[in-house]
Amino acid sequence: MAATSKPYEKLLKDIQIGGKSFKYYDLSALGSKYERLPFSIRVLLESCVRNCDNFQVLEKDVQNVLNWEQNQAVEGGVEISFKPARVILQDLTGVPAVVDFAAMRDAVKELGGDPDKINPICPADLVIDHSVQVDFARTEDALNKNQELEFQRNKERFQFLKWGAQAFDNMLIVPPGSGIVHQVNLEYLARVVFTNGMLYPDSVVGTDSHTTMINGLGVVGWGVGGIEAEAVMLGQAISMLLPKVVGYKLVGELSPLATSTDLVLTITKHLRSLGVVGKFVEFFGEGVAALSIADRATVANMCPEFGATVAHFPVDQRTLGYLLQTNRSEEKIRLIEEYLRATKQFRDYTNTDQDPVFSEVVELDLATVVTSVSGPKRPQDRVSVSVMKKDFRDCLVNKVGFKGYGLTPQQLTASGSFTFSDGQTYTITHGSVIIAAITSCTNTSNPTVMLGAGLLAKKAVENGLSVLPYIKTSLSPGSGVVTYYLKESGVVPYLEKLGFNVVGYGCMTCIGNSGPIDDNIANTIEKNELVCCGVLSGNRNFEGRIHPNTRANYLASPLLVIAYALAGTVDIDFEKQALGKRADGSEVFLRDIWPTRAEIQLVEDKHVIPGMFKEVYERIELGSPAWQALDVPKGKLYNWDPNSTYIKKPPFFDGMTKEPPVARGVEGARCLLLLGDSVTTDHISPAGSIARNSPAARYLAARGLTPREFNSYGSRRGNDAVMSRGTFANIRLVNRLSPNPGPRTTHRPSGDLMDIYDAAERYASENVPLIAIVGKDYGSGSSRDWAAKGPFLLGIRAVIAESFERIHRSNLVGMGVVPLQFLEGQSADSLRLDGTERYSLRLPERLAPGELATVQVDNGKSFQVKIRFDTEVDLTYFRHGGILNYMVRKML
Repeated sequence: MAATSKPYEKLLKDIQIGGKSFKYYDLSALGSKYERLPFSIRVLLESCVRNCDNFQVLEKDVQNVLNWEQNQAVEGGVEISFKPARVILQDLTGVPAVVDFAAMRDAVKELGGDPDKINPICPADLVIDHSVQVDFARTEDALNKNQELEFQRNKERFQFLKWGAQAFDNMLIVPPGSGIVHQVNLEYLARVVFTNGMLYPDSVVGTDSHTTMINGLGVVGWGVGGIEAEAVMLGQAISMLLPKVVGYKLVGELSPLATSTDLVLTITKHLRSLGVVGKFVEFFGEGVAALSIADRATVANMCPEFGATVAHFPVDQRTLGYLLQTNRSEEKIRLIEEYLRATKQFRDYTNTDQDPVFSEVVELDLATVVTSVSGPKRPQDRVSVSVMKKDFRDCLVNKVGFKGYGLTPQQLTASGSFTFSDGQTYTITHGSVIIAAITSCTNTSNPTVMLGAGLLAKKAVENGLSVLPYIKTSLSPGSGVVTYYLKESGVVPYLEKLGFNVVGYGCMTCIGNSGPIDDNIANTIEKNELVCCGVLSGNRNFEGRIHPNTRANYLASPLLVIAYALAGTVDIDFEKQALGKRADGSEVFLRDIWPTRAEIQLVEDKHVIPGMFKEVYERIELGSPAWQALDVPKGKLYNWDPNSTYIKKPPFFDGMTKEPPVARGVEGARCLLLLGDSVTTDHISPAGSIARNSPAARYLAARGLTPREFNSYGSRRGNDAVMSRGTFANIRLVNRLSPNPGPRTTHRPSGDLMDIYDAAERYASENVPLIAIVGKDYGSGSSRDWAAKGPFLLGIRAVIAESFERIHRSNLVGMGVVPLQFLEGQSADSLRLDGTERYSLRLPERLAPGELATVQVDNGKSFQVKIRFDTEVDLTYFRHGGILNYMVRKML
């Protein structure tokens, strides 16, 4: 191992704050270049300086970041190493991370090393928030019933995580029922500045793409794959390309009727159209000063939807006010302010002299933001509510695509009737709302829109309005604080009157944990081929994600979720059509019950107070009585249960040797999948319920489980046998090797149409390697780690794409899968590849980042591809067979 050094110790300074002495690196001594840097880049620079040891982080990295202004424009990018201050996980991605850590301990022991070395070196927090489903709704006991079911279904997982909490050092696990990871991060976990003797900026990577929400609090953070996060936890630096930074200037003020949700949907569409993938976005301008931290966090949360790496709001006076409101100590807040002012990282958005240099600048006048939703299939497809009715009707007849369902004139008049549990008969048609959920980290962290929804509900009830009983309405707050202030403000009875009872504390409907709908409704939708709708205050609405029976899904503010629930349809013009009638027969329009920002602010100022945060978070690590009662095994090595269908030792280290194997290409590979553009990780990675006719269902049934016990893919992410069988199991997947959408493919040369997993298993028995051929933007979306692990376990050894999403490409490398990119202008179509061929790729003996290689096709064709190993670290991971194998060997 190379000798380490601290070449920048000359920049270390002492500071006395509150009678205590601290050290920090004074980067202002680096000269005027530092003060020209975007604030987000200053955080990267400080990390490089502090961690520079000329082994993992080189002096060259420091200079490259310091010279950002020149380097950000370099063709192909400039590579740097970055060590985040901490890691955050949620349980869907956290369970497999802890499973991998446990398996790595076994592997190190089997290879003669010390398994105790496998521990998080970098602090890690795991919040259990993705396991609860909306099985029960619209009743007073829905919360308790859902939580009881959550523990019944996930007892093994929860026991495993509780074991991990005591087995691994430097890892905090927040029990279920506490809230959504990003809101808990915002309100409790975030340090903003670390103050453990050394002062330095908080920075974080997380195994959830919406980790970016913390950018609203001035913390630089973004989502990475589980395997990449595991390496950071083990003390490895992230290898990344120095990003361009788009300065996003906000001017003016929001309309009194506009919400932060409307703002974020506007920004999402704007930035997605500009193209900011791989870039940082940093907000500035006097318009930012008027936004609350909750508003900023709402915008930052949607960063993955507009494609940037971060959406950063530097710390200012409002940030300090939020820290005080959320019960951070005055001493801590003073430390944060004095350190950031001393290092010129404290922002005054009204002072243009502080504006740094940006790669480019774009501007938005807040006054132009109008009430909006996004959908029906993508978060970037914003629609003004004023034209929503027309847009939805256009979508019905547009050709099949992101904005179309391809219905014929005859199909447009389809409708269906059913008898509900109340004994009444109801009729639904295209546009009928079936699910209306106030859910997800995007909006439930924001008191303004949550209290706005409560006030709208109050006015609706007072005007005699109600929600049809068959609509599955739900409220899943992001933390206990939300319920606290909703109760204190007196709006809970009105929300419950409309069916918006609290159903759980977690990321529920937004990730597909919407639970079942009435069988009569589902059958009516399917029989009549209706395009029915889900409306949710979430951040994702990809096809098949929310519920199989809601073909159209719209993202909306909590206020509009209630509005569309009251209407019962999205096929409505709120300006011209009433929501209902009062007892006297007069019509009630949405404008009659819509609260203004001023009304909401009065309630928020009165009821969102520090005492709430203190009371909720003082007991958060204790957990519920059910969590406390969990009995877990002791010891540093996990005792794997061979009969468990939840936690299984993964095969990643089977047959592993001390020395890495010889890196090879692929010979005579078959194409398992031929996919188009914008295939997301939600199409790839198993999520949602387990279909009863699927390979995963057959696996579980063979182990004595009934369909009721199948649970969800999310709950079984610690079992690779289930997850590999659910890879590419999305019912909306369009694979050109199958005649219909769904998880099927054609085996060659037999021509048999099979489930994707079954075909992969058959190819494995024939010793045939596999590839996938895909279009543009392959791998955007969330559910990242299994989107790489799953294809690897299916036998896919290379993916040829027109372009990759940043994190997914990295994760493929981390699993030893070769990412190959068609040359500019080429694609499967242009090269006339139909997926029936066999493909061979020989890697150059001396691989270097960004090299070209030739793919030979058995029909005599050949074409060049770019090997997307972008850095030397990528090559290192690949030579070892993946990042986890590399880390095991490193610990020997």
